[in-house]
Amino acid sequence: MKSEHVNGLSKDNEYINFLKAIKAEIQSARILTAKTVNKELILLYWNIGKSIVKKQEKFGWGKSVVEQLSKDIRQEFDGITGYSARNLWDMKRFYEQYKDNPKLRQLVAEIPWGHNLLIINKLKQEDARAYYLKASKGYGWSRNVLLNQIKADAYIRHKLSDKQHNFDKVLPGHLAEQADEIMKDNYMLDFLGITTPVLERELENRMVEKIRDVIIELGQGFAFIGNQYQIRVEHRKYFIDLLFYHRKLKCLVAFELKAGKFKPEYAGKMNFYLNLLDDFVRESGEMPSIGIILCAEKDNFEIEYSLREITRPVGVSEYQLTRKLPEKFRNCLPTAKDIKNKIFGK
Repeated sequence: MKSEHVNGLSKDNEYINFLKAIKAEIQSARILTAKTVNKELILLYWNIGKSIVKKQEKFGWGKSVVEQLSKDIRQEFDGITGYSARNLWDMKRFYEQYKDNPKLRQLVAEIPWGHNLLIINKLKQEDARAYYLKASKGYGWSRNVLLNQIKADAYIRHKLSDKQHNFDKVLPGHLAEQADEIMKDNYMLDFLGITTPVLERELENRMVEKIRDVIIELGQGFAFIGNQYQIRVEHRKYFIDLLFYHRKLKCLVAFELKAGKFKPEYAGKMNFYLNLLDDFVRESGEMPSIGIILCAEKDNFEIEYSLREITRPVGVSEYQLTRKLPEKFRNCLPTAKDIKNKIFGK
């Protein structure tokens, strides 16, 4: 390799590797510092909320104490932010919500304050809060992603999921469990903006256009490789709709998109693709490839029998393009005719 000289220093492979290692250490230290600062900040807010509660209980102080405390803090620390009366009330509420739940108290310190407020304000059930606290930390969700996941009822979908796959039969135990974790029973694709039935290729193109949103919906660890991924074998060409790599599982994950209901022959085709991936694409040291067939509708009976003799790890999931209004609310809304009559006075 030809070396590049800068100020007498030869920028060969050794220096490049040295620089890469130093940059990695700096980045790691910055992340650790940010996490430490966040934990200290959450602990501070917890203690302030606790102090307000205890003093009000002991001395019978009313709401005015929070207003006065906010004013005095900001006067003492000129230019300081985050100590408005509203924020102090949030700290008090934060303490009251979690003081009797040690498990959740440990989780709240792992995510930013804004995430905590969002979860407190949007969710009441402890199980739901625990799910979003863990997911925010594990997936590294931003506040906006967390909000969208709450709106998409990610917890409900997780709780009610009925996953259909053969992972436990064709993969080692630890890998089967991890593969089950990365797969969803139902994928919410409403962000694609599709409101009418489309062909598979149109669905695929929309997903590629919004691949960032797709990856967020898939979950942590997915890296996009390409669409219509070509495998060439003995003058033949085969194409996989969407191909990803999962960093945690260290394996390729193939998605085949189907605009209609699941058909048994889809399982055999996916098994064929996975054989090709493992023999001609998989790198040394990587785990067996996984396939997920994404359908508009699925029948668990057909899936069970379709996967019975499949030798490769295959799962079948549904997707939704629009949010469905719960049945109990549908009769509560006016019809298009009612709205028209109201507007035009008919």
